[in-house]
Amino acid sequence: MADGSSETKSSNQMWGGRFASGPDAIMEEINASIGFDKKLYAQDIRGSIAHATMLAHQGIISAEDKDKIVHGLDTILSEIDSGAFEFSRRLEDIHMNIEARLAALIGPAAGRLHTARSRNDQVALDFRLWVKEELQKTEKALTGLIAAFLDRAEEHAETVMPGFTHLQTAQPVTFGHHCMAYVEMFGRDRARVRHAIEHMDESPIGAAALAGTGFPIDRHMTAKALGFREPTRNSIDTVSDRDFALEFLSIAAIAATHLSRLAEEIVIWSTPQFGFIRLSDAFSTGSSIMPQKKNPDAAELVRAKTGRVNGSLVALLTVMKGLPLAYSKDMQEDKEQVFDAAESLELAIAAMTGMIRDVTIRADRMKAAAGSGYSTATDLADWLVREAGLPFRDAHNVTGRVVALAEQKGCDLADLPLAELQAINSAITDKVYGVLTVEASVASRTSFGGTAPSEVRKQIAWWRARN
Repeated sequence: MADGSSETKSSNQMWGGRFASGPDAIMEEINASIGFDKKLYAQDIRGSIAHATMLAHQGIISAEDKDKIVHGLDTILSEIDSGAFEFSRRLEDIHMNIEARLAALIGPAAGRLHTARSRNDQVALDFRLWVKEELQKTEKALTGLIAAFLDRAEEHAETVMPGFTHLQTAQPVTFGHHCMAYVEMFGRDRARVRHAIEHMDESPIGAAALAGTGFPIDRHMTAKALGFREPTRNSIDTVSDRDFALEFLSIAAIAATHLSRLAEEIVIWSTPQFGFIRLSDAFSTGSSIMPQKKNPDAAELVRAKTGRVNGSLVALLTVMKGLPLAYSKDMQEDKEQVFDAAESLELAIAAMTGMIRDVTIRADRMKAAAGSGYSTATDLADWLVREAGLPFRDAHNVTGRVVALAEQKGCDLADLPLAELQAINSAITDKVYGVLTVEASVASRTSFGGTAPSEVRKQIAWWRARN
C-alpha cells in the first residue's frame, strides 16, 4: 500500500498541472489543432461539397448519398455561422469535427464522403483555399491604400518638402513625389500578391494521402468547382507543399516592412521638431500625465507588427526546412503563423490607409525645411556644368566654396550677393538665382520619374489608369 501511494504521488508530480491525468492529456494537447484550424470550416465544407458532387458524377457514390451529404454540410455551415456548433478537442481537428457532426445528422452516408481522399489532401485544400482568399483580400486592401496615396499626391503635387538621404536634408522634392514613392512600393506588393494567386491556383484535392487513388475521380472537375485553374500535377508534392503559405508570409513580411518604413516617417514627421504633419485624433492618443502630447500610437503599432509578421515567416521556414517527403505532423504548425500574420497585415494596411487619408499636411513647415541645409547646392553645381561649361568635379568644388561662404555669412545660397559669387568663380551670372530657390529646383527635375510637378502628375495619371 505504501509503495502504491508513493508511485501515485510520483506520477502526479511528473504529470502535474493541466497534464495531471498523464500521457493521454499531453497527447490530446499536442495533437489537437481545433483551437485554431476551426478557422478553416467554410473552406473545409466547400471542399467536401465539391468532392461529394464529383464522386456522385463519377458514379463512385449514389446521387442520394450525395444529396444527403450536401444537405448535412449546409446544415453544419449554418450551425457554425450562428455559433450553435460545439467543437470538440477530442476530435482533434476541423475535419473530424465536421465529419462526426455529419454522421450524427445523416447517418452512414456520411462515411462515404471520405472516399478517394485523405486528411492530407483535405487540409492542403482547405489551407490553400484560405490563403488564396486572404491574398485576394490583401490585393483589395493594397488597392485602397494606393488610392489614398494617389489622392494625396495629386493634392500635393506642388507642395515642396525636403528630400532626405541618411535622414539629412539632400535636395528639395514635392510631397506628391514622396507619396508616389509609396505608391510604387505598395504597387510592387500588390504585384507580388497577384503573382502568388496565379502561382498557387492549383487544386490539391484528389492527391489522397500521397500516392493518388485508384477510384476513377475527376480532379479537373473539383478544381473547376473550387475556382482553381487546374489540379496539382504530383500527388507527393501536393501533400508536402506549403510554398503557398511561405509565399504569403514572404509577401506579408515585405509589405509589412514597407508599412513600417511609412510608420517611422509618420512618427518622425509628427514630432514638434519636424512638424510636417498633424495626426487626427482617430489615429493618435494623449499622454496620461502630459496633456500637451499627441502620441502616434497607431503608426507605432503598425511598426511593431512587422516584427510579428517577420517572426511568422521565420517560424514556418524553420518548421519546413528539415521535413522529408511527403506529409509530416510538423506541418500542423503552419496555420497559426499564417493566421496571425494575415490578421496583423490586414489591420496594419487598414490603419495606414486611414492615417494617410486623415493626416493634415503642414505645407508651410515642409517648405521652410526644404530650403534648409543648402538643399539647392546640387542645382548650383548642375547650373555651373550646364551654363558655365565646368566639369562636374570642378563645379562640385566651386559649390562647396559657395556653401562654405553662405554658412560663414549665416544666409541661404539665394541671398548671397552676385559679386561674392563671382569672386569664387567669374563664370557665375545673375541667371544662377533662377535655380537657387526650392520651387525652381523641383520644377527643373523633369527627367522621367523625377520630382517636377509635371512629372508627378504624369505618374499619378499612369497609376490611376491601372489601380
